[in-house]
Amino acid sequence: MKKSFFLAIIVIFSMGATMVFAGNEGLKPEGEKSAVPVKAENKLSEAEINRLTKRVEEIRDMDKSEMSSIERKELRKELKETRKNVKSGGGTIYIGGATLLLIILLVILLV
Repeated sequence: MKKSFFLAIIVIFSMGATMVFAGNEGLKPEGEKSAVPVKAENKLSEAEINRLTKRVEEIRDMDKSEMSSIERKELRKELKETRKNVKSGGGTIYIGGATLLLIILLVILLV
């Protein structure tokens, strides 16, 4: 019973996967092929991360009470850009709900 249930789940998910990969690439005109531009990954080295971290600590330790509002805005913009660079440089894996459910089911069935 356990093997047949496992086999049925595998068959159901494999049949659903073919529909995901079957796209309408050939039906679109040439101008509409790439609707979303592909970004290249931006990996930061350890030296760059250390440099950015030191700069953030310098900004944090500054006496901002003597600065004008324009200078404070520039510092905020710099911090926001630094945060974006660090977030885009790290490797993050997003797992969808269905994938997580499938992984949990496989772990439960195989253990």
